[in-house]
Amino acid sequence: MSEQKIEFYKGPAGGWGALNSVTHTLLRQDIPIKGAKTLLSANQPDGFDCPGCAWPDRHHASTFEFCENGVKAVAAEATARRTGPELFAQYTVTELAAQSDFWLEDQGRLTHPMVYDAASDKYQPIEWDAAFALIARHLNALPDPNQAMFYTSGRASNEAAFLYQLFVREYGTNNFPDCSNMCHEPSGSGMRPQIGVGKGTVTLDDFELADAIFIFGQNPGTNHPRMLGELRAAAKRGARIVSFNPLRERGLERFQDPQSKLDMATLGSTPISSHYFQLKGGGDLAAVKGIMKRVLERHDAGEAVLDMGFIAEHTAGFDALAEDLRREPWNVIVEECGLTLEQIHTAADIYATAKNTILCWGMGITQHQHAVATIQMLVNLLLLRGNIGRPGAGPCPVRGHSNVQGDRTMGIWEKPPAALLDRLQQVFGFEPPRAPGVDTVEAIQLMLDGKGKVFFALGGNFAAATPDTYATWKALRQCDLTVHVATKLNRSHVVHGREALILPCLGRTEIDVQAQGPQGVTVEDSMSMVHISMGINPPASEHLLSEPAIVARLAEATLKARSRTPWLWLVEDYARIRDQIEAVFDDDFKDFNARVAVPGGFRLRNTASERVWDTPTRQATFFPHPVPRDTPVHRARRAAKGDTIVFSLLTTRSHDQYNTTIYGMDDRYRGVFGQRRVVFIHAEDLRALGMADGDWVDLHTVWDDGQERRADRFRLVAYDIPRGCLAAYYPETNPLVPLSATAIVAGTPTSKSIPVVLRPHTA
Repeated sequence: MSEQKIEFYKGPAGGWGALNSVTHTLLRQDIPIKGAKTLLSANQPDGFDCPGCAWPDRHHASTFEFCENGVKAVAAEATARRTGPELFAQYTVTELAAQSDFWLEDQGRLTHPMVYDAASDKYQPIEWDAAFALIARHLNALPDPNQAMFYTSGRASNEAAFLYQLFVREYGTNNFPDCSNMCHEPSGSGMRPQIGVGKGTVTLDDFELADAIFIFGQNPGTNHPRMLGELRAAAKRGARIVSFNPLRERGLERFQDPQSKLDMATLGSTPISSHYFQLKGGGDLAAVKGIMKRVLERHDAGEAVLDMGFIAEHTAGFDALAEDLRREPWNVIVEECGLTLEQIHTAADIYATAKNTILCWGMGITQHQHAVATIQMLVNLLLLRGNIGRPGAGPCPVRGHSNVQGDRTMGIWEKPPAALLDRLQQVFGFEPPRAPGVDTVEAIQLMLDGKGKVFFALGGNFAAATPDTYATWKALRQCDLTVHVATKLNRSHVVHGREALILPCLGRTEIDVQAQGPQGVTVEDSMSMVHISMGINPPASEHLLSEPAIVARLAEATLKARSRTPWLWLVEDYARIRDQIEAVFDDDFKDFNARVAVPGGFRLRNTASERVWDTPTRQATFFPHPVPRDTPVHRARRAAKGDTIVFSLLTTRSHDQYNTTIYGMDDRYRGVFGQRRVVFIHAEDLRALGMADGDWVDLHTVWDDGQERRADRFRLVAYDIPRGCLAAYYPETNPLVPLSATAIVAGTPTSKSIPVVLRPHTA
């Protein structure tokens, strides 16, 4: 582990720093040779899909189709370390719960199914059949299927997700809380009523044709490093890259391509952002509205900056939007976004003069109260100049986990469309439940209310990923049974119900052998490309099952004669599952097995990219929205007494982290080493508090429900961040996010704008 220090990082993103990290990662997991061989198959047509992010693959022109953080994900799965019955015999669950998240996952791969024994407070081995029987007994004893909740991680393959939603709906509920509920739910909620699809419309080819790329609330250097290759190429050919982010992120500043011999030999790098605007946290809606207002003013002055032909033919609601833009005062826009009028005009003029523009965004947009409105304003901006449905242009929500988009395509959705339920009924001969289920936050509340009895998680780390940590833990502990399908030990396994199971599964890198031989699974990336993934390594243990096999055997044990679905026959050959996917989604997945056999796979149809608008009006729709001025942060500041300073906290990842998985204790690009309990703060705010860089503080949420929420002992770090804003890592700061702090319409936790105060740390 690194020495604890704060030290400014002078280098670019990528480069020798990334290569050194790769070497260190493989050595640390004791797989220098195995790891290197494994990586050569990452994101290759005959290899496996990286278990990290959902950024799409190029045309596999290089053997090295992986990034630094992809290496961390692959190495964590291919590690030589094992978490077997011996470790569980050594530690009680109480003792395991006292360990850090990093320590828990660092023990290595799970090897056996384990059941919690309350008498000894330890997990003990259990046979697979006994585990399935235990789950089935609990599920079948419930008086109402809606007392069970079935969580899904974005790691699950299309085949696993399809079987999972089929099993759960045959069981009788739509309770599908999933990781989308905590990240890009607002993207779908915003775009579907506006352009008819909830996905981005662009492909990697569009990045080659864009004249301008606007990036909102995203840190690709850490979260999607392979995206930097596309941005580097765009910058080199003269495209303007305009970034909006409260924090200065090295990946958006400059990038040294590890695959460029010239870059590596000369220590050169490529500037990425031509313009970098550090707005307030949550100020994106105001900024985008300001850009549109400026473009409209130029239109009103007689300049041809709007695509009036496109607007007339393809859209509805333009006049209402224009009137709303004209009414919004400039002083409100400037105050709420934190940029100067000149900066807004500069961004607007870049947009107005670019022929083709792509707008990218990440969780810095989606985890706010007005996330859906902000996304609809981004789409409004694109529609003004016809930047949807033509080459080099369109919306690009950059999603996180490698198949989170595919899981939703497969039907992992607590609010399923009627058309999906109708097809399930026609194909499988049962009546699916029609009532909406619960999302992630609603599932926690269901458990807290004593109405959620069984919690089953297909991957993920629910206890660490969710908001209001101690409320979530209380909810899970009230369950009669909690079950987690996982590759490694994590926090959710030590925050459990009265009975609990850990079910170990194969990883993406491992060979999956079923009755008909080795199997491949399919995934869908952020740009709707569907391709196959084949593991290459022997399983970490002979006792592991694949996720499709776990779902099928659980369904067989639970439903028995009630189901006509041949569960065990389906998992003998995953091509049979894909045939069933084709039967249900016959338009998108016609000839599924044949098309996915083609190297690189195929792209799902995206009607908006064809300018076919699947909306009630059959047109793309402009949605005007006011600049938010009554958020929880606004209200907390108005209610503050005396000289109390209320800050807006945004939670973020470190560079040694992917979602809740902590690979190490460093955040190289931000200059943080050997530690995680830090708070980034503007130097002037430090002075206003009478504090200094290096002081230790406790964070307290300002909320109106009478609950105390705090996170203790964080080190203050002076940083380039707007005044009034703070940033700190999750999951350490998740206890500060109230369960009721959710995005309007989408229900996503608003983890990027939590009102907090700082107090000197007390023991």
